[in-house]
Amino acid sequence: MGAVVGVLFDGLAYGMLLFLLSVGLSVTLGMMNFVNLAHTAFAMLGGYVAVTLMNRYSWPFLATLPVAFLAAAAVSVVFERGLYRRLYRASELDQCLLTIGIAFMAVAAAAYVFGTVQQHVELPPYLSGTVPLLGKEFGVYRLFVIAISLAITLALVASLEYTRFGAQVRAAVDNQRMARGLGIDVDRVFAGTFALGSGLAGLGGALAISTFGLDHAFALSYLVYVLIVVAVGGLGSIGGSLLAAILLGISDQAGKYYVPEVGAFLIYLVMVTLLMWRPAGLFGRR
Repeated sequence: MGAVVGVLFDGLAYGMLLFLLSVGLSVTLGMMNFVNLAHTAFAMLGGYVAVTLMNRYSWPFLATLPVAFLAAAAVSVVFERGLYRRLYRASELDQCLLTIGIAFMAVAAAAYVFGTVQQHVELPPYLSGTVPLLGKEFGVYRLFVIAISLAITLALVASLEYTRFGAQVRAAVDNQRMARGLGIDVDRVFAGTFALGSGLAGLGGALAISTFGLDHAFALSYLVYVLIVVAVGGLGSIGGSLLAAILLGISDQAGKYYVPEVGAFLIYLVMVTLLMWRPAGLFGRR
C-alpha cells in the first residue's frame, strides 16, 4: 500500500508539471485554432531564465518564477505579432512548418548560448526534503508543485469563464468580424492569449528543472508529452488537460515502477486507449 501511495503521489506531481507545460497550448490550439509546435520552446526559455538568474546572479528560486513567466510571455508576444499573426488563416501544415522550425532554431540557440550539458539548480532548504502526512513521507517540492498547479487551474478557469477578458477571447474566436464590430480589439486579445499560454509554459519550464532536467533539447524532448496531454484532454479544455495530465503522469510512474522494462511505453498505450474511446479527447468538442 505504501508503494501504491508513493506512485500515486509521484504521478500526481509529474502530471501537474505536464499540465503546466501543456495547458497554454490547449488554450491557444483549442480556442484560437493555431498549431504552435514551438510551445515547449517557451517552456525551455523559462527554464533557462530561472537557471541563469539563480546560478549567475544568485536570485532566490521563488523570485525567478514570475520572471520566467514574464520572459516567456514577452517573447511570445514578439513572435505572435511578427510571425504567428500572418498564419492565423493559413493551413495547419503551414502553421506546423513555421512553428516546428522555430522550435529547431530554439534548440540550436540554446546549445550555442548554454551548451549541451544538463543545467543544475539548488532548491532552497524549505522546498527540499520530505514532510510526514498521514503516516507517509512526501516530498516538499512535489507538494509545492501540486499546490501551485491547482491554484493556476482555478485562476485560469475563473479568468476565461467569468471575466471580461475571457468573454472577449470566446467572442473573438467564434466570430472575429462580429467581435471587431462590437469594439473588441481582436489583435490585442489574441496577443494576450498567446502571452498567457506561453507564460504558463515558461513557469512550467522553471518548475520542471529539478524533476525533468533542462538541456538544449528540452523543446523537442517534451513536445510529444505536451501534445499527448492536449490530445487526450481535448482542445480548449482546461479541466480536460488537467485530468489527462494526471492520468498520464500516474500511468507513466506506475509503469516505470511496476513494469520498468516497458514503463516508458505505457504512457503511449494509455493515450491510444483513451483516444480510441474518446477520439476528441476526454472533454473535447471536436
